[in-house]
Amino acid sequence: MRCPVYSTRTGQPIEEKAEKINPYLVDAEDSVAINRSKPINTKHPMWFGNMPMDGGHLLLNQDERDTLISLYPQLEVWIKQLVGAREFLNNIPRYCLWLADASTRQLAELVKLPEIKERIDGVKQMRLSSSDAGTRKQAETPWKFRDTRLADTYILVPSVSSERRPYVPMGFFSKDTISTNLNLIIPDADLFEFGVLTSQMHMDWMRTVSGRLKSDYRYSAKLVYNNFPWPNVTDKQKQQIEKLAQAVLDARQTELDKDPETSLADLYDPDLMPVALRKAHTKLDKAVDTLYQPKGFKSPMERVQHLFNLYAEAISKA
Repeated sequence: MRCPVYSTRTGQPIEEKAEKINPYLVDAEDSVAINRSKPINTKHPMWFGNMPMDGGHLLLNQDERDTLISLYPQLEVWIKQLVGAREFLNNIPRYCLWLADASTRQLAELVKLPEIKERIDGVKQMRLSSSDAGTRKQAETPWKFRDTRLADTYILVPSVSSERRPYVPMGFFSKDTISTNLNLIIPDADLFEFGVLTSQMHMDWMRTVSGRLKSDYRYSAKLVYNNFPWPNVTDKQKQQIEKLAQAVLDARQTELDKDPETSLADLYDPDLMPVALRKAHTKLDKAVDTLYQPKGFKSPMERVQHLFNLYAEAISKA
């Protein structure tokens, strides 16, 4: 049989011969990616970031942060950088009051500051006025975000990214940066995981199984990440991917250092992507391809076909 293949939603169809056609119009095993609570074959879970559920009272822009610290220098330790998908991709500075780790004595001192008390009271009133019982329960701890998930280090994945980008930008952060629930995070992940996730292999899988927000990709832990078939690798292969992943980060940082106002959205614009960054990604793409198949792949469709066959094999053993 023959089926039409579309490289993009707006592109022209290319007719290809297929032995079988799965629900994604891929010539592969008839398997459907379902919502899974755990990854099929990696030890690292993917979490949502931290939902503030605060009515904006715990969030600060650059001016608000600077004003508070100028008035009360002791607050600097309680103010952390905050990143949602928009802040991460567009290099927008944003901050939050992060009081989850404050002791009772420390909280008592903090609420003596009128600006802090006003913000905490605002959170409490916002939560108490909710029709949701769970939200009202959260009014008992109005100095905290609804979620307080922290990891020493983590990979951040924005939940929504433009379909124009050849790669969904991802990044490393420490516990000193708070990710909101508009991102997904992989705690304690390393350069190898970053390298595989930012490769075309994973991007092609994401484009096939992810949902959409308008035309943009909506990355899902349960659909995209938890169903993704990871390769089996040797120590030598893993070290190679780590080296190439670091080269991508280095090429990216070189461009960011040239102009502090440059953003990842700028760097990953398909019309503006710097040559060195594109080359670093291409080398990583080829290396990740060979983890799955020594001869590599000729097209996105071949990658996805291979991944679906691995996926079907993995779930048959579950």
